[in-house]
Amino acid sequence: MHDLTPKQIVAKLDEHIIGQAAAKRAVAVAIRNRWRRQQLSPEQAREINPKNIIMIGPTGVGKTEIARRIAALTGAPFIKIEATKFTEVGYHGRDVESMIRDLLEQAIAMVRSEQAELVKQKAADAVEERLVDLLYPGADHEKGIEASAPGDSGGFVHDDDSVERHKRVRDRLKEQLRSGAMEERTIEMVTRQKAVPVAMFSNMGLDQMDPDMSKMFENLIPEQSKRRRVTIAEARRILMEEETEKLIDRETLTTEAITRTEQTGIIFLDEIDKIASSGGGEGGGRGPDVSRQGVQRDLLPIVEGTTVSTRHGLVQTDHILFIAAGAFHSSAVSDLMPELQGRFPIRVELSALGRDDFVRILTEPSNALTKQQQALLGTEGLEVVFEPGAIQTMADLAAKVNATQENIGARRLMTVMEKLFEPIHFDATELKAKGQTTVTISADMVREQLAPIVGDQDLSKFVL
Repeated sequence: MHDLTPKQIVAKLDEHIIGQAAAKRAVAVAIRNRWRRQQLSPEQAREINPKNIIMIGPTGVGKTEIARRIAALTGAPFIKIEATKFTEVGYHGRDVESMIRDLLEQAIAMVRSEQAELVKQKAADAVEERLVDLLYPGADHEKGIEASAPGDSGGFVHDDDSVERHKRVRDRLKEQLRSGAMEERTIEMVTRQKAVPVAMFSNMGLDQMDPDMSKMFENLIPEQSKRRRVTIAEARRILMEEETEKLIDRETLTTEAITRTEQTGIIFLDEIDKIASSGGGEGGGRGPDVSRQGVQRDLLPIVEGTTVSTRHGLVQTDHILFIAAGAFHSSAVSDLMPELQGRFPIRVELSALGRDDFVRILTEPSNALTKQQQALLGTEGLEVVFEPGAIQTMADLAAKVNATQENIGARRLMTVMEKLFEPIHFDATELKAKGQTTVTISADMVREQLAPIVGDQDLSKFVL
C-alpha cells in the first residue's frame, strides 16, 4: 500500500471501472491517509479517525466494484454486506457485531494463506514421507531390527542389508511420487475432522453465539476419525492441509489477523438507504419486526469505534474503513440518524451510465465482457471477432432496455451478452467439428437476435 499514490490508485481502478472519477478519488485519498496515519506516532495515530465514505448512486454503476478492487489492490481484509441483513437487538436476525467477526475470519484466511506459503516446502517434504509410509509401511527396519542372539543379553542388532533394501524402496517410491506417476493409485488412510454444532440451534451458527460459548462447544466436540480409500492426489491434498496446520503458529496467525482487521480492514455496507427512515420516525421499518432506527442505533457504536468480542479475541473497530452505498431513491442521506451521518464525512455521487459508457465498458477494461466471451470460446478452439458496429448496437439495446424497464446499469450488459451468446455456446462443439474456427459478431446479428426481445416490453422484462 505504501508504494501507491492516490493518482496511481485511481489509474489502477481505471483499468477495471469506467468513469466515476469522484468516487475513485475519494477512495484513493482515504486509502492513502491510512498509510499516512501509520507513519505517525502512536499518540497522534490514535486521534485520527478513518474518513468513512457514502457512495450515492443507482445500482450497476460501480459502487461495489470500486470497494472490492481497492481491497484487492491494497491486500486489505474486505467484506461486503447488506445493511438489510441486520435487525435491532432483541429481534430475530443477525446482529451488527457479526460483520466484525466476518471481517476477522477473512483476515485469518488471508494470513493463514501467507503463512502456508512460507512453510509450503517443509510441509511438502513431510507429506512425501507420510505418503511413503502409507505406501510402504515398515519403518522399524529403516535403522535395524530387534533380535536376541544365543548367549547375547539381547539388544539391537543392525541388519545392514535390510536397512539398505528398505532405503532403496523408499527412494524409488519418492521418485515416483515426485514424477506424478502414482497420482491415480488408491490408498487407505485415516482422516480426522470436527463437526460444527450448527444444527443444535435453530437458524444459528457459531458466529452468532456468544464467543465464549462457541469456543466451549468447539472444545467439547471430539474429532471424528474415518478410514477412507482415496487417490494419492487426494491424499496429498488432505495431508498437506494437516501438515501445514501443524507448522503454522496459531497464536501469531491470530495476532496478525486481528491487527490487520483493526488497522486495514474495509467493510462495504451496501443498501444503507434501506435502513434510512424516509418518514423521519420510528415507524419507517419494512415490517413489524424490524426497526430501521434500531439498526442504525446498533450500527453507530461499531462505526464510531468500539471493542467487539470474537472467539479469537477482542477487536477494536476505531480504524476500520466503512464504505457505505445506496441508491437513495426514496430517501436521502439526511434521513439517517445525525450521529451516523457524522461518521461518514465523505459523500460522493456516482452518475448513471449511458450508451457511451456501455461501449467503453464492453471494450476497455482488462476484464471486459467481450474479452471474457473470447476467452471462454477460445477453449473450444473458436476465435470470436466483434465488429465495431456490433458493440455499439449492444450498448444501444442495453441503454434502451434500461430506459424502458428498471435501470440496473452495467448489469444489463451481462444479460444482453448472455442472451446473444447462448446459441453460440450451445453449438460451439459442433461448429468446431464442422471446421469453423471464427465466429464474427456483427451489428445485424445482434439486432436479429435481440431486437425482437427489446421491442416486446413484456418479454424484455423477463428475458433481459
